Amino acid sequence: MLRSSRLRRFTWATGFMLAGTFGVLGIVVLINYYSDALEDSRAEVESQIAFERRKPPQEKPVQKPKPRPKPRRSQRSAPAPLTGLDTSLSGIDMGLPGFSADHLGALEGDLLGGAEGMVMTDDTVDHPPRATYQAAVTYPPRARANGVEGYVVFSLLIGLTGEIEQVRIVESYPQGVFDEAAMAGINQWRFEPALYQGKAVRSWARQRVRFDLG
Repeated sequence: MLRSSRLRRFTWATGFMLAGTFGVLGIVVLINYYSDALEDSRAEVESQIAFERRKPPQEKPVQKPKPRPKPRRSQRSAPAPLTGLDTSLSGIDMGLPGFSADHLGALEGDLLGGAEGMVMTDDTVDHPPRATYQAAVTYPPRARANGVEGYVVFSLLIGLTGEIEQVRIVESYPQGVFDEAAMAGINQWRFEPALYQGKAVRSWARQRVRFDLG
């Protein structure tokens, strides 16, 4: 009786041990199976994702337009020199009625020889006019009594013989005090005419007449 009880316990213990061993083995097999399945599914997903990923289209390089070639200019040959052409312009008709190159010489002579008829200034002549006779100028009595001093500036047109052809008052100080007395005196003055290229010419010149009590 006791022996059968021990045998029964041993049998149950052995059964539990075998069952536990098979259980552990089953769990290990299941873990390996699901682990492999998980790896396979993960690899499949990754391969699918990698397949679905598309490479971005490569941008084509922009080609710059080539510069247009510059048109070549045709080289024109220089015209041949005209032979037998005289460089002198004498006797050539200019195409103007009543005018030819022969008149140029006469015109030049008129310009140079007609300097006597020109009116110049003391800045443009070779020698400006020079006073040779200065008449005394009467001091106005009222200005003298009041102790007033001043001056009058004239612009004179001197003729070919030195006479005064025109008189203009340019400036006076005090204005109107000495104008009449200065005009009466300046009209009696005499000058040497201005010279241009060795000839007497009419010329404008400025002359100042002062009124001083000292």
